[in-house]
Amino acid sequence: MLAIVAPGQGAQTPGFLKPWLTESSFADRLTWLSAVAGLDLVHYGTEADAETIRDTAVAQPLLVAAGLLASLELFPHPADAFGFTGVAAGHSVGELTAAAGVGVIRAEQAMVLVRERGRAMAEASAARPTSMTAVLRGEPEEVLATLERHGLTAANHNGTGQVVAAGTTEQLAALAADPPKGARLVPLSVAGAFHTVHMAPAVAHLEKLSKAITTYDPRIRLLSNADGQVVQHGREVLDRIVRQVANPVRWDLCLQTMADLGVTGLLEVPPAGTLTGIAKRNLKGVEVFALNTPDQIPDALDFVRKHGADQVSNGQHANPTWRLVVAPGKGEFVRTEGVDVDEVLPPAATVGTVANLREEIPVSAPHGGVVVEWLVEDGDPVSPGQPLLRLHPVVETVSAAEVNR
Repeated sequence: MLAIVAPGQGAQTPGFLKPWLTESSFADRLTWLSAVAGLDLVHYGTEADAETIRDTAVAQPLLVAAGLLASLELFPHPADAFGFTGVAAGHSVGELTAAAGVGVIRAEQAMVLVRERGRAMAEASAARPTSMTAVLRGEPEEVLATLERHGLTAANHNGTGQVVAAGTTEQLAALAADPPKGARLVPLSVAGAFHTVHMAPAVAHLEKLSKAITTYDPRIRLLSNADGQVVQHGREVLDRIVRQVANPVRWDLCLQTMADLGVTGLLEVPPAGTLTGIAKRNLKGVEVFALNTPDQIPDALDFVRKHGADQVSNGQHANPTWRLVVAPGKGEFVRTEGVDVDEVLPPAATVGTVANLREEIPVSAPHGGVVVEWLVEDGDPVSPGQPLLRLHPVVETVSAAEVNR
């Protein structure tokens, strides 16, 4: 199974887009994305220095544009972006790249939203000096206890041996003077304490903007940074992306879901290297591909075909006459009593839960509809994204009284 992933802030380096702009098709595409974002991304991706592209308002649009350049070349048809079956995920701002890639929002919407996200987060960061530091190795319990002692937030859980601490510069200085035993600290090239309460003003701004964006359900499995779950409803995807600005990134749980799904190959779109490096440490035996230059495209397409082309559809490409409710995570499915064939479900009706050792996840039917067929039995083990229930959409003329009978 194929996984396509998009990196977050801090992955950018000076001049990383130069190889892409030697070809006119990529240069033209980046010029268009620059116009949409209102930023000279051509300059920032080729000539600007490290300090300039460290600016949140620059870095975030630059990263999303870079990921879209590559994904649109790999999967030129919008309906097949991030293609085949398999799974897609983005780390932090990379969630916007992934959302555009799987068809939840359009590329242009992603660029406008990431521009506003970057600006709002930069403004929130300017209110008080804050930053982030990677904490490598160390005992997990001791690492978290040390962060709590210094008033820091574990903003990114990136898998075995890597937690990112976020907070004020004074708090991070205290951490540097009193690190967890056996841990190594690496300050990150970011200008704020992202995914913490310091970003609450940015969330408020983005919530207003996101209400005007039309969303579509993902074309393939899409994982959420909040909990690693498969999210099947486009509006929920966007709402989660907005809330994630001020909440920790659980990339470790995304990795666990990839392992549960049996991912065999992971391809990272540019600027690649960070997430493939994490995957090597956490997804043993999984082949990785870091896509950074256009001359790698033929090999990247071979990699996609190798790990994704022969997969059986999970139903999310099905005829739109039908809708499927899928499992958000791995566990045992417990069906809600009374949800029987021919039952008419209202939107957001709960059809059951998926229970595992970590949590119990409610499963809902975002659009509602007529129950046509159960695809699993009560008590069956299920995997992330596995179809559970087939629904026929309820026509708009059905009255509320009929739906609730």
